[in-house]
Amino acid sequence: MKYHFKVHKDKKGFWAECIELDCLTQAESKEELVTNMQEALDLHLAEPENSNVLFPEPQADLKGRSIVAVQVSPSVAFAMELRQTRLKRKMTQKAMMELLGIRNLSNYQRLEDPDRANPELKTLFELQGKLPELSVARIFG
Repeated sequence: MKYHFKVHKDKKGFWAECIELDCLTQAESKEELVTNMQEALDLHLAEPENSNVLFPEPQADLKGRSIVAVQVSPSVAFAMELRQTRLKRKMTQKAMMELLGIRNLSNYQRLEDPDRANPELKTLFELQGKLPELSVARIFG
């Protein structure tokens, strides 16, 4: 999952704004800016598990001299995708836990927490079967 930043240069260095999200960052060098864009994007998307924010989808194939595509960290992308899927279905975490056959709520909540989400391949396969709109491919693409 990649979001896009428009990079600007000014007298003090560089700054960038995410095109799809309300997210900004700055740096003194281009190298530092790349790191800062990744961190800013991950922090912006790593909403608390009780958040009801629906983020816009990344735009496909934005190109331009000052446009940079930034990959969302896999754990952040997975947690966000799962939370977004639940919110679009207007389900509670408990309802999702039951739909997915997870034994207790804290195990489900771990999947929506970018700091703790690390599902096994078996779990990803099961999620894809029960939540066809959850795009595992988009998480890594």
